Amino acid sequence: MKSVVQILEERISTAMAAVTGQKDCTAIVGPATDPKFGDYQANGVMALAKKLKTNPRKLAEEVVSKLNTEPRTPNSELLLSDICEPPEVAGPGFINLRLKADFVADRLLQISEDSVNLGVEKTAEPKTIVVDFSAPNIAKQMHVGHLRSTIIGDCICRVLEFLGHNVIRQNHIGDWGTQFGMLIAHFDKLYKKGIPPLSKETPHHVKIGIIAGAYQSARYDYDNDHNFAQTSREWVVRLQNHDPDAIHLWEDVVDASLAECQEIYNALGVFLTREHVRGESAYNEDLPKIVEELKNKGLSIESDGAVCVFPDGFKNKEGKPLPFMIQKSDGAYLYATTDLAAIRYRVNELAADKIIYVTDARQKLHFEMLFAVADMVGWNKRNGNKIDLVHVTFGSVLGENGQPLKTREGENVKLKELLDEAVERAKKIVEEKNPDLPAEKKDKIAKAVGIGAVKYADFSNNRTSDYVFSFNKMLAMDGNTAPYMQYAYARIKSIERKAQEKGIDYKGEIANLLQHSAFSVQRSEIIETCTLSAVRCPLSTSAELDLAKHLIRYGEAIQSAAADYRPNYLTTYLYELAQKFSVFYTNCPVLDAGPDKRPTRLLLCDLTARTIKHGLSNLLGIEVVEQM
Repeated sequence: MKSVVQILEERISTAMAAVTGQKDCTAIVGPATDPKFGDYQANGVMALAKKLKTNPRKLAEEVVSKLNTEPRTPNSELLLSDICEPPEVAGPGFINLRLKADFVADRLLQISEDSVNLGVEKTAEPKTIVVDFSAPNIAKQMHVGHLRSTIIGDCICRVLEFLGHNVIRQNHIGDWGTQFGMLIAHFDKLYKKGIPPLSKETPHHVKIGIIAGAYQSARYDYDNDHNFAQTSREWVVRLQNHDPDAIHLWEDVVDASLAECQEIYNALGVFLTREHVRGESAYNEDLPKIVEELKNKGLSIESDGAVCVFPDGFKNKEGKPLPFMIQKSDGAYLYATTDLAAIRYRVNELAADKIIYVTDARQKLHFEMLFAVADMVGWNKRNGNKIDLVHVTFGSVLGENGQPLKTREGENVKLKELLDEAVERAKKIVEEKNPDLPAEKKDKIAKAVGIGAVKYADFSNNRTSDYVFSFNKMLAMDGNTAPYMQYAYARIKSIERKAQEKGIDYKGEIANLLQHSAFSVQRSEIIETCTLSAVRCPLSTSAELDLAKHLIRYGEAIQSAAADYRPNYLTTYLYELAQKFSVFYTNCPVLDAGPDKRPTRLLLCDLTARTIKHGLSNLLGIEVVEQM
C-alpha cells in the first residue's frame, strides 16, 4: 500500500492544482521538523506562489480551505478528513498536518496483516540494476579497506530487491595484469629450485598467506631486479596467450583468494558468491576492441605514445585538459579500459537500466571521467535510452588517532582478524551478562553481536564521512548500536515468553484483533471504517500513538534509504523505533493491561519486533537473537 507521504503528496498536489489551475503541482510533503507542529509538513505552496507571483500564505489558506471543505465522498482525491485533523497554515505558507488516531490504528492493522512486506509498497516500475561492489584484490587478503564497499553494497542490493527491482551483483575483482606475471615468475623460480609452494592439499587460508607473502617478495624483485622484471612481463604475455602453465598457476591463485573472500562474505552475512564474480580477466579479449572503437570514432588521441581520451570539462592544476588513459605506451591496458568494457557488457548483455558503483570517495574523479567517456561514445545507451551510471562513495575507516586504521606495524588491518576480534570481545560481554547460558548459545550470540556491531557502526554513520573505529563504542549496550537494537528485539521476545507463562494467548489476541479490524470491511465508507479500527485497536495514550505513528512510517525510511543509497536512514529509523518502544513499555503495562487495551499493546509489541527484525536481518544483514 502507498505510504502516508505518498497519499498526502497526491491529495494536496491535487488541491493545489484545483485552486490554481496549474498542472504538475508538487506538494513536497515530508516529516515535520518539530512534532509540536504536527506529523508532516507540506512545503510546495511557496514555490508555486513564487511562480504565480502571489502571496504564499494566502495561497496556502486557499489550498487548506479546499482540502477542508471538500465533501466527504469515498476515495475523493481531495479528501484529507479521513487521514488528518484539519490542516493548519504556518509561517509564510507551510501546511502542517497531524494524523488522526483512528487512521493510524487502521493503518497499523493493515501493516500487521502484511506479514511479508509490512505494508511497504513495491516499486511501480521495476528496473534491472547492476551493483558493483566489494572488488577485493586477488593474491592479497581482504583488509579493513574492503569493509565499507562490501557491506554498503550488500545493503543497497537488499533494499532495492525488497522494493521489487531485479538486482544483479557484480564483484569486479582485480585478477589480471602485471601483478600476476610477477607472482607466476616468483612461483616458477621456486619450482625450478625444487620448492613447490602451492598444492591442492594446502588449506586455502594457509595458501592465501603464502600467496600474499610471495606477492611482497615478487614486488621487491620486480622493482630491484631487471631480469626478474623482464621475466615477469614475459609471463604476462604467456598468461594473455593462455599458456597452460601460466593459466594453471593463475587459477590456483584466484581460487585460493576467492575461497578466502567467501569465508569473510559468509561471516559478514553478505550475499556474494562465486557466481557474482566477473573480474578484469573476463574483459581481456574485449580491450583491443575498446581502444579500436574509440580511435575509429575519433574520440582518442595518442599522447606521448599512450592512447588517451580527453572528455570535456576535466582539467589538471595547470588548467590543461586532463587525459583519461586507456592504453599505455607499452601497449598495456588500464583499469579505465576494463571499466569501459564492463559498462558495455552490463548495458548490452545484462540489460542494465542502472549501474551502481560502490567505492571510496578517492575514486570520484576516475568515475566522473569514466561516465563522461562512456557518454561520449554512447556505451551508456541501449535502444536509444540512456542508462543511469551512479557512483556511490564512502569515507575512510579511521583509527582512534584519527588516521586510517592500521596495525602497529603500519599495515592494513586484515578484515578476518578484525571480525574475529569483534566476536571475541562480544563473547566476553555475553559471559559477563549471562554466564549461565549454554556454550553453544553463547557462541551464537557472540557472533551475532560481534559481527553485527561492526556492520551497524559502519551503517549508522553517514556513508560519505570518515568514521573512527572503536570496539568500545560499537559494542556498547546503550546508544545507537547493534547490541542495543538486538537487545530491544530480545526484550520484546521475552514479553512473548512471559505471556505464555501467564497463560495469555499472545498470538491469538492479536489474530482476533486483526480478524475484526476495519480493513476487512468494504472500504466504501472510509470515515466509518477508520472509526471502527479505532474502536477495535484503541491508541489511548500518547506513548501508544507515538509508537504507532513511527511504525507506519517504516516504508518511508526504506524509500529514503533507497533513493540516496544511505543505510544510516534505516539505522536512524530503527534506533528511534527502539527508543519509542522503550517509552511505551515504561508507561503502558502490557501483560497486566485490561482486556480492552491488552490486544492493542500486544500488537504494538509484535509489530515493533517484526519491524526491527526485518530492518536488521533482511535489509542490513545483521542477525537478531531472542535472548542476550
